[in-house]
Amino acid sequence: MNHLIAPSILAADFGNLQRDIEMLNNSEADWIHVDIMDGMFVPNISFGFPVMKAAAKHATKPLDVHLMIVDPDRYLKQFAEAGAYGITVHYEACTHLHRTVQSIKELGCKPGVALNPHTPVALLEDIIRDIDLVLIMSVNPGFGGQKFIDNTYKKLADLKALAAQRNPALIIEVDGGVDVTNVDKLVNAGATALVAGSSVFSANNPSEAIKSLKNPVKA
Repeated sequence: MNHLIAPSILAADFGNLQRDIEMLNNSEADWIHVDIMDGMFVPNISFGFPVMKAAAKHATKPLDVHLMIVDPDRYLKQFAEAGAYGITVHYEACTHLHRTVQSIKELGCKPGVALNPHTPVALLEDIIRDIDLVLIMSVNPGFGGQKFIDNTYKKLADLKALAAQRNPALIIEVDGGVDVTNVDKLVNAGATALVAGSSVFSANNPSEAIKSLKNPVKA
């Protein structure tokens, strides 16, 4: 399987953030997922630029930054300067999405668009050629450890079909409730990148958990 694994440091131990990021550096993870929440777009607050810069200081793998915030345009430049490799914004948070995507590109970052569980894939038809990644939320954003929403599989299949027509190189990422029990089904449905938080950092051996997500054992 050729999918990317992007462990989310939202589930890391913030008292030992350097240790956990160095573990990710030495693991089979491909990216490090950074969830930014403002308490307005989603009912939770995570962290901002100081923690982001601290993560970038120690990370040797690309920082996959997911902005769950209102009016993300205000902060794109600061996240780029803080070390973001890719910046994903929510379709639901952007009034002028094309402009936002172009701004991310001009900052030298890979643009992505995230969809909440209730947002249909078809709404991306006019923007999909301009972006590098689509993030399908398989839980309602804001908190880790939520139950996976089964309709995600249909959305992944719909997105895969749309990408095949308009942007075959598109990375299809899924976030929420990802663990070893559903990796095969997610990848078969169309996912090419998997975000995992709780299933990695709550494991007895997080590095082995990442390896299992990257190379799941066939039943």
